[in-house]
Parts: sequence; C-alpha cells; structure tokens
Amino acid sequence: MTGQKVLPLVVRIERADPPERTDALEAAALAVLTLLNDPRALGDGEWAEAVRSWEDIGIRKVVRRARGAEWRRVLDLPGITVTCGTAEVRVHPPVPLDDWPKDLSRLQVSGTDLTDSAPPGPAREVTLWINPELEMSAGKAMAQAGHAAQLAWWGSDERARQAWRDRGLAAAVRTADPAGWAALTGSGLPVVRDAGFTEIEPGSCTVVADAPWLRHGGFRPAGSGPLRSS
Repeated sequence: MTGQKVLPLVVRIERADPPERTDALEAAALAVLTLLNDPRALGDGEWAEAVRSWEDIGIRKVVRRARGAEWRRVLDLPGITVTCGTAEVRVHPPVPLDDWPKDLSRLQVSGTDLTDSAPPGPAREVTLWINPELEMSAGKAMAQAGHAAQLAWWGSDERARQAWRDRGLAAAVRTADPAGWAALTGSGLPVVRDAGFTEIEPGSCTVVADAPWLRHGGFRPAGSGPLRSS
C-alpha cells in the first residue's frame, strides 16, 4: 500500500532478566497512549504529520525486541520510553513500512515469548480484555493491546480523557473469562479485529477495550481507517 506507515514498538528483553508478560502488554498500551498525548504528535508538532498519515491509512503496529547495545542504540532514536513494572517499551513515531531506521530494522520480531511468574492482579477502571481462545506471542499481544488502547482513547470524550490522564493513562491487560467473551464482543465496546498479517486468522477478535464511559458511548466510527497489526 503506497505511503503505508507502521508504529514501531520496541520491548527490552535482556536474556538474564526478561520482563513479565502482563507488564509488557500494559507497557505497550501505555506507550501508545503516551505517544498520542505527546505535544510532538499533536497540532504542528514534529511527529504530527507522520501520526496523522499513519492513522488515516491504518494503525498497524510492529513490536520488536532489543537488549544490551541494541537497546542503547534504540534510545538514541526519536521516541518515548515507558515503564510498567518489570517492562520497558519504547515507542517511536510512525515510519514507512518499507523504510525503517537501520537500528530498528535490524531488530528481531521473534523471541518475544514472555510469561508471568504469578497471576496478574484484578481488573482496573480501564481494562483491555484479551481473547481467551487465541494463542498469541507476547509481541503479537502487545500490538493488539496497543490497538485496543488507541480505540479506547478515540472513544473517550475530553472529560474522560482528562480523568484518564490524571491517573497516568493506566490500563490493565487481562485475559477474559471464556464464558464471558461472547458478551464482551457483542457489548458495543471497542473491539480489535486483526488484519491477519501474522499468527492468527484475518478478522479474529483479539481484544475488547472496557471502561465505564465506553459503555455509554462507542468507538471511532468507520472511516478512521482499518486496524492493521503485525
């Protein structure tokens, strides 16, 4: 697709001390929300045109991993680093699909198979519910969590957004109860449907974004661009 852009997300995975899976998923969601709220991505900011063109064509995200010197080189590129618990994720402004910066393009997509050492805590006011019937690598699930966070942001009015900012843009990522998944996807809440580039079938429902105010509204209507994930 001519002019297509993707949003690079890089998760730090040191061989001796990898992050918890849920921390990585929540860090990805926070990274996306932080980018969307950064002055450089708004108005006449230096990243704003790239963000707008990325949103117009689709909101495809690609997660790669880095450690050691790779991670240090990533920190030298334009972007924002966020931390959630044990996880560090750096989000970069959108780049052309076929023209990544060298220090990002050389990073591996595979190898993001993370686990949790203990069950995650309870859901929060904003919770991104993962489809319990799908098997996704941590990298794939991170991209999907980022999509869901973005849909939740688009579906929030300014009052809800400000309250969310005041809470640090926190969002929990949890696996849904299998018995309740159908009800979630049919509730009118924002649903991420995967484009099918990697790992799962096209059209699969991957994540539902839930918050009290979203239950009384909806998400950005068709015309905002298709969801694209990798």
